[in-house]
Order: sequence, then C-alpha cells, then structure tokens
Amino acid sequence: MVGSGGGRANVFRTALLLAAILAVVHVGDVLAAKKKERPDAITEAVGILQSAKVAGQGSRENQRALVALTGSGERALLPILEGFEKATPEGLNWLRNAFEQIADAQRASRKALPAKALRAFILDTANSADARRLAFDTLAADDQTLFDELIPGMLNDPSPEFRRDAVQRLLQQATTAEGSAATELYRQALSGAVHEDQVKTIAEALRKAGETVDISRHFGFVSSWKIVGPFDNREEKGWAVAYQPEAEIVQERVNPDAEYDGMNGKVRWQAIETTDDFGVVDIAKQIENFKGSAMYAVAEWSSPSQQSLQIRLGTPNAWKLWVNGALAFEREEYHRSTQLDQYSVTVQLKPGVNVLAFKICQNEQTQDWAQKYQFQLRVCDATGVGVLPGPVVVRNGVSQKTALNKGGAE
Repeated sequence: MVGSGGGRANVFRTALLLAAILAVVHVGDVLAAKKKERPDAITEAVGILQSAKVAGQGSRENQRALVALTGSGERALLPILEGFEKATPEGLNWLRNAFEQIADAQRASRKALPAKALRAFILDTANSADARRLAFDTLAADDQTLFDELIPGMLNDPSPEFRRDAVQRLLQQATTAEGSAATELYRQALSGAVHEDQVKTIAEALRKAGETVDISRHFGFVSSWKIVGPFDNREEKGWAVAYQPEAEIVQERVNPDAEYDGMNGKVRWQAIETTDDFGVVDIAKQIENFKGSAMYAVAEWSSPSQQSLQIRLGTPNAWKLWVNGALAFEREEYHRSTQLDQYSVTVQLKPGVNVLAFKICQNEQTQDWAQKYQFQLRVCDATGVGVLPGPVVVRNGVSQKTALNKGGAE
C-alpha cells in the first residue's frame, strides 16, 4: 500500500512538472507573438510622423519619433521615403526633416549613403514623386554624374519635376544643334513637356522650322462647346440660382434645341469654338461681356473605358463644374488672377460619352481689371499630360502625331 501511494505521488509530481513546462512554453509563445506583432522602432516612428497634425498637435510625440529615426542612422532612410506615400502634409515636413538630418549626419561623419538602394527607389515610378525627388537631390549633391545618368530616361516620368528636367536637357541640346537634328530634339522635348513655359518655347522653335504644332491638342483642352445665356447674376445672386439649363444639366437631360427666358430675353444654345493655343473661351470677346450675368456651357467627352482623370481649368470668374450631372467642384470668387491649371479636379469618367458642364458668372464691377469673362478647361492625367477623347485614349508623348497635330485619337 505504501509503495502504491508513493507511485501515485510520483505520477502527480510528474504531471505538475509537465503542466508547469507547458505553461512556460505557452507564455513564451504569447510573448514571442506579441513581440512579433509589435512594430520595430523605425516603423513605429515613421507611422507617428506620417499622421502628424498641423498647429503643433502631438508635437512632443513627433519630436520623440524624429529623435528615434535620426538615431537609427541610414537604416531609417528607405522607411522614411516609403512613409511619404500616406503622409499628411505636415507629416511630409517631419519625414523630410528626418531624412535630411540623417543624410547630413552621414556626410559629416564621412559615411556613404546607401546609393544603390536610393537609386532603385528613385527609378521605381510607383513610389511617391516627392520622396523620389528628395532621394535624387540628396544623391546628386554628392554625385554630379547622376543627372546625366538618370534624367534622360525620365522624359515620360510620372513626376512632372523629373519630366521638366528631362525636357530642359533636350532643349539645351537643341540650342546647339542645327537643322533637322535640332527639330528632332524639339519634337522629343514636346512629347514629354507638361509645363506651359517649356511648351511655348518648343512650339515657337518648331513653328519657325515650319512644323505644325497644336498646343491646345497637346494639353488636351476642350475647344468645342455649346453655350447659353446670359442669365441674371446682378448683385451676384445668380450663382446660387439653378436656372433651367442647370436643372437639365443635373438631371442629365440637356436639350440643345431648348429656348429659355434669359436676362435680356429669350436665349438658345449656340455653338462656340476656340482656336486659342490654350483653349481660352472668351465670352466677353466671342459673344458679349454681359455684366452681372451667368452663362452655361456644355461639351461631350468620349472615354474608351471607365477611368480616373483630372479636369484642370482656369477662370477669373465664379464657376461650377458638373460631370455627368454630378457637381464636381465650385468656386464663388470674382476677378482673381487666372492661369493655366489654376484649379484641378479629379473625376471619374464612364465608358462612352461624358457630359462636361460649366457655369460661369460675371459680376457688375466696371474697373478695367474686372472685365475678363472667360474660361479654359482641359482633361489630363495626374502628371499633367493631356488626354484626348476618342475610342482610344491618346496621351501626348506616346507618338509624335499627337504632339505635332498630325493625328489624334486613332
């Protein structure tokens, strides 16, 4: 009996020991899992700075995150750049600051930057354009050959800043070339140009060489419209009034043969075309400068598929924009300066015909500087490359035909 009791005691002690071991293993597994789930210090710090708010909110936490990143040295450079993608505007400033501090510290201690990794980041066009440019400028400060190595391949880069550099390089080459060689360089430059000043320079040179250049087509300006008005906007009250054309626009039932009661009597839709290089529809000159009035304009834009594009416009007047009956954006402001791409609105276009509708309002000011009554509107991608309507989307830079007005949607 005694022996039997001792055996049971040994079995019990063994069971307790096994249970204790299993418990320790389980706790270890839990701790290991939690440690695995917890982000490392660099990732955590980048995440904090990514979501930084304005006006100093969370500045102590941001400062600690900044210290953590700068203390991590070159290991933090790529994670910081990757953090640009989802960062707030204030977060971009914090991340840029961290990157520059680390780069400066590397130079001060005569340590090399991870050039190979940074080059790979720059060449990956899926990365943030701002982050790619920061990496490029940082490397270029120590490597004067970087510009000639990378920029030539960036003529059609998603980053307008890199494209500008690539275009400028071709322009410099064209100024020292002659005849057909210079013309070909200008053609190449135009295929990637998205900035107004560069396009003007290129167009002037090509036209002198006898080339036909359609700047309006290059930028993707909408040049053909149906327009109706004037409607009453005296005392600036008409901006908020949905006149009959506006009601039809919202309902997607615009009747091009309709007649309406306008400010000065009956009005009907009329066709208006602009031949301006930059797509300016000048109501004051092409129709009449009706003071204290509102006008409506509609245009059709065919898309081969559902796609996200930008509508960029400029006007010194108050305006509203609809795409397929949905209000895309509006701005009630009169007589501010106007310029190319003054406003940019991202829109979703459906396959087939899309209706772009525009309301533009003039007030009653009589000063010389308050007489402009005009707008310009173009369709482009996020880079600023003009996109033409048609059964196939044709983007400038894909072929010389588009840039030189020797073709269009094919």
